[in-house]
Amino acid sequence: MQGPSRVALAAGQDRLEMLLNSVGTDAARLADDLFAVTDLVVSNAALRRALTESSRPAETRAALAARLLEGKVSGPALDLVSGLVRSQWSDSSDLTEALEGLAVTAALFGAERAERLDRVEDELFRFGRTIAGDVSLRDAFAIRTPGSDRKRQLVHQLLVGKVAPETLRLAAQAVTSPRGRRVEQVLEKFLEAAAARRRQLVADVVAATPLTEGQRARLSTALRRLYGRDIRINLDLDPEVMGGLRIMVAGELIDSTVLSRLNTARRTIAG
Repeated sequence: MQGPSRVALAAGQDRLEMLLNSVGTDAARLADDLFAVTDLVVSNAALRRALTESSRPAETRAALAARLLEGKVSGPALDLVSGLVRSQWSDSSDLTEALEGLAVTAALFGAERAERLDRVEDELFRFGRTIAGDVSLRDAFAIRTPGSDRKRQLVHQLLVGKVAPETLRLAAQAVTSPRGRRVEQVLEKFLEAAAARRRQLVADVVAATPLTEGQRARLSTALRRLYGRDIRINLDLDPEVMGGLRIMVAGELIDSTVLSRLNTARRTIAG
């Protein structure tokens, strides 16, 4: 992606992380919804252009998305898609790429929260190796082979009861919506996303009040510059901190709370 598309994707990623860390967001449902929207956009070039055409006002594009999706996807999914289509895109295909990537992120977040991200990564790798080493499976999942429902059914026969739910979700998406790629290539991309998420640092942040979107974005940017890596923010509220933030990243404490400064002052006076 280049130019406006990269900016739009970054904004979508920030919004997704915020939604995923919000109380009540179902990561699995959000992943399924985003995959469904991805498939819809892939199958309809006219719709894809309508949602990304810069000559159309941003609110017009968002209204079109709402008419199509309201009542069919969850609120968080509609919120995220509406934000994406309000953005500017260098190429309509970039929207498809972004939707799929965000869906994968949501699925992986669910695995991470359930402490099975490593398992999902291993299972996706082994599923890809299984396909690569079996001519009949390669043929069954080939692009030229019709029948998405049959492919999905075969994935379920192979994997249900044997893998994590996130693995099953991602494997089914890879075989039913490869978008011109071999299944092994799609799985490899999903594996790259899983590996990147494992390398992502987590900042446990304690604040007296909820952070606004702007505050969260500025904090994320500052931490990324400080640590040189992407940072995922987990926010907890504690009125006793009395203002400021207490941040723990990779065992390192960054404490700028009023309570911390008061305690420091007390120790100084006592000393």
